[in-house]
Amino acid sequence: MKNCTCKSTKPAFPELEPVLKKYAKQKGSLITILQKTQDIYGYLPEAAMLHIAARTGVASAKIYGVATFYTQFRLKPVGKYIVMLCAGTACHVNGAAEIEEAISGHLSVANGETTADEIFTLNVVACLGCCSLAPVMMIKGPEGEETFGNLTKDSAVKILGEIALREEVAS
Repeated sequence: MKNCTCKSTKPAFPELEPVLKKYAKQKGSLITILQKTQDIYGYLPEAAMLHIAARTGVASAKIYGVATFYTQFRLKPVGKYIVMLCAGTACHVNGAAEIEEAISGHLSVANGETTADEIFTLNVVACLGCCSLAPVMMIKGPEGEETFGNLTKDSAVKILGEIALREEVAS
């Protein structure tokens, strides 16, 4: 394959073609392209960013810089459910660190990591804006977002266990 001079006729990233056809020539559209790429793949694969660079003429270093500057972008795959645990002042004071420890132990992941079965990703965030519910976590999944407040270590682990059980039954 290394010495092959033939060219494939199908695009390397067929799912991206409509996005690139619409935005590749529009000045200032890089963030939109990256957002739509992440919507398609769930994160920004390195190969997709290189493909975007080739198609748009934007330097791959600039694309990587934008992707790493904005916290909305992910460079690694995430789980089906993104668990966002608040570490803001109200949540911190009410035991968020202990809840993080319990969740990490239950899922066998640290902050920013995804479980081996790709069901959960744990993200500790600065603030979810639900201070009256502290400590709080929000879970983004295929059905949308759900917020859980007044958490304890046990209630947080129980919520995750219920989701995991639903996933087992569904598969």
